[in-house]
Amino acid sequence: MSSGGPKDGDLQLVAAPERKLALPPKPPTTASSTALVEYTPPVFKEEEEDLEIKLRRILENVPVRVSNTSGSSAGSGSGDFHQYRQMRRKEQDRLARMEVDYQRRKEEAEFIMRREERLKSAEERTAKKRLKRQKKKQRKKEKKIKTSSGGEENHKGETTDEDEENSDDQTEQAFDKL
Repeated sequence: MSSGGPKDGDLQLVAAPERKLALPPKPPTTASSTALVEYTPPVFKEEEEDLEIKLRRILENVPVRVSNTSGSSAGSGSGDFHQYRQMRRKEQDRLARMEVDYQRRKEEAEFIMRREERLKSAEERTAKKRLKRQKKKQRKKEKKIKTSSGGEENHKGETTDEDEENSDDQTEQAFDKL
């Protein structure tokens, strides 16, 4: 007894209404572009921008060289070993130059540090001696004032203020030449 309708457990196919894929609306552009997604340059922080600029400069200035690449055929020919040796020697030379350059920069930095330490210690010694000379000069002035008020004359062994000033100037000029 078939009624022509679906029975329990039977499946029935029904045509679904046609749907178009929903794409996001295109942003308005001044140029007629057919791209679905427009390129927007990334926004960098200041630190990242510096790194990006450095990386771009390196990529622009450092040449990319690929020489003596192996062919796509299987097996190695008679010249491959010699090419390998040549590439290995060039790489070792490059590494040796980098090591020499690193050592030179390291020694130069150490020299600059030692030089600055020497100059600083020499300046400290000079300042200490200058202070000592100034104190001695001050004491002589005080002594001279005392003796001039007392009516006594300078002794022959003592130096004058002008002699002290000349020796100070000569010492400072000699230090400046270093």
